[in-house]
Amino acid sequence: MSGDPYPIIALWVHPRSMSTAIERIMRERGDLDCLHEPFMYYYYVGLGKKSLPLSELHIGKPETFADIIADIEQRALSAPVFFKDMGYYVLPEIYRYPCLASRLRHLILIRDPQKSILSYFRLDPGVTREEIGLKAQWDLYEWLSRNSETPPFIIEAETVQKDPIGTMTRAWKHMGLPVINSAFEWTADQIPEDWQSVSGWHQAVIASTEIRQVDIDDKDKTREQFERVASLNPVLSEFLEYHQPFYDKLKAASANQ
Repeated sequence: MSGDPYPIIALWVHPRSMSTAIERIMRERGDLDCLHEPFMYYYYVGLGKKSLPLSELHIGKPETFADIIADIEQRALSAPVFFKDMGYYVLPEIYRYPCLASRLRHLILIRDPQKSILSYFRLDPGVTREEIGLKAQWDLYEWLSRNSETPPFIIEAETVQKDPIGTMTRAWKHMGLPVINSAFEWTADQIPEDWQSVSGWHQAVIASTEIRQVDIDDKDKTREQFERVASLNPVLSEFLEYHQPFYDKLKAASANQ
């Protein structure tokens, strides 16, 4: 195929940040070749960091950083590409590829760490501090901002829940994508193929048909839930103390977009 390659859009996330629901919206657009966490294979298989619970990672997927990049670039010869991935999967290796900062269009997703930590711990009590992921989100945001003309566009999960159409419309305009309103509803029986190996992590979004409106403003309730679980599992308080400052920095940066 001749001509310039198509755009590549990266949604950088931390675990339990509502990222798969946003990925579902991007898939429902119908105009993007979508990938689900391709760098998961680099982190958990290629590097062998740990065994990922609730998952059956397929043999044969690209496992090296270079091979994953090559696969994404090859796809972008045929269509615009979207992938969502964890920031901590790619650090520090991505620093060796400064061209990716300007080649890709970047979104950063964040969610209240009290909510995301609790959600992760319920699924994987062996979660590590690195896997909480918010420090990596900040480190990636800083690196991308230094190495590209435009800083990544930050999305807050709570804002998506309050106003999914308005929030995603702003993100799409920042990415240079047309608005497609039909992307906000889907049927629960249409499960993307590359979710199947990690379906244990995504039961709620698999069963859903849209972004669900939930009570997201009751901070006292969230704090009480976190403190109750953390009182029995003190490591969660340590995780929160470590990652909260990076969440706060990203939230402040989002207010200045």
